[in-house]
Amino acid sequence: MTTAPGGGRYGEAVFRPGQAGEGERIDAGALAYDDITMARLRALGAGPGWHCLDVGAGTGTVSRRLLDEAGVESVLAVDRDVRFLGERPGLDVLKADITAPGAVRGRFRLVHARFVLMHLPEHVRLISTLAELVAPGGVLVLSDAVDLTSDRTPGTPYTTAMRAMWQGLRATIGTDVSWVPSYPRLLRGAGLGSVAAEIHVPPLQPGSPVSRFWADTWERSRAAMLATGLVDDAAVDAAVRYLDSEECAALSAGMLTVWGWKAGEETFR
Repeated sequence: MTTAPGGGRYGEAVFRPGQAGEGERIDAGALAYDDITMARLRALGAGPGWHCLDVGAGTGTVSRRLLDEAGVESVLAVDRDVRFLGERPGLDVLKADITAPGAVRGRFRLVHARFVLMHLPEHVRLISTLAELVAPGGVLVLSDAVDLTSDRTPGTPYTTAMRAMWQGLRATIGTDVSWVPSYPRLLRGAGLGSVAAEIHVPPLQPGSPVSRFWADTWERSRAAMLATGLVDDAAVDAAVRYLDSEECAALSAGMLTVWGWKAGEETFR
């Protein structure tokens, strides 16, 4: 099992599920991205009769909406920590590490993972693993973050904090979003067809779900951010205040979503 250069893993070195408020942080992210995710999954045909796999299910918001809104037959929600996943008809919960061989068995018409592979160094292998779990005629849908700060982005408290966060998380738990734009090619390489992609960037506005998500994320990754030397406590605090001010004029990280179909006798689109 591959770990980050610093030896840490998501949910252990940072973002521990048992830490107070972690469920609320995840839910803030869900409020920012779930509607977009569900619109795409439904546009791809997710609905009655579909058996689905939700990898890294978190608090289960997508899993539950697949059942309640799309009316799918069943969802297997998989996570290394399942404390936030409740029981309900049609929802099966599996505590498992997707990086372990044979962690999930079976075939699914929809395999979905959001904000999972970006935290795992072995992402290329895992894309192939997830593609193997797609039933003939089914679809693999992956979403991860795309960093929209660059050397040409004006320097603000926000961009300074984001750069420190990405660098700190990469050193601590192996988070790497630099490869995410390669998703379409990687899905093609995994044998999937009719590959396409889209990107969504939620607006940073005072009190918005995504602004709350980043503020909470910085707080939980503060030690990793400080270790980069790019920020100090005052800079992180200034970035949090900036997010909640009318002065904020910045782009959040985008969510790139890519999907690809497995050839089969039927193609459900």
